Amino acid sequence: MVTRPEWRDARHDGATALVLAGFLLLTGCSAQPADDHGGRERPTPKPAATGTLEELAEKAGCEPNVQTDAAELRQANCRTDEGRYVLTTFATDRGQREWINEADDYGGSYLVGRRWVAVGEAEVVAALRGRLGGTVETASPHHSGDSGEGGSEDGHSGHRPG
Repeated sequence: MVTRPEWRDARHDGATALVLAGFLLLTGCSAQPADDHGGRERPTPKPAATGTLEELAEKAGCEPNVQTDAAELRQANCRTDEGRYVLTTFATDRGQREWINEADDYGGSYLVGRRWVAVGEAEVVAALRGRLGGTVETASPHHSGDSGEGGSEDGHSGHRPG
């Protein structure tokens, strides 16, 4: 009579458990709860759109009025039924992050995608998110009010709808 050593069964069972755990981990990480605890189903977030300034503007339903056309960034004023906003595309991820870090000092709502940002009122940004996907970032202004300049943002170029 031939029998298998016990360690072979343990190794086979361990490998099966490992594969099963990996499968559960993968499916568990991508699954969303069936509802939002209010009885409504929660929609799966839309992936962020990609493309040129003009392609993103078209997806958002706007005719872009290009204000800046430089190697590191392109920026346009846009208007839709929801309101006005500024749409900016960047040549690099680093350039985008540096721009956002500087713009955060002025407050506002930002819809952020891969190498693009849309800036406008919170309601406008929320509506754009439905068309472009992305992540909403909100920043509080950091002006001290003690500068004697009245907290004007006229000197900052780049993120106020015009």
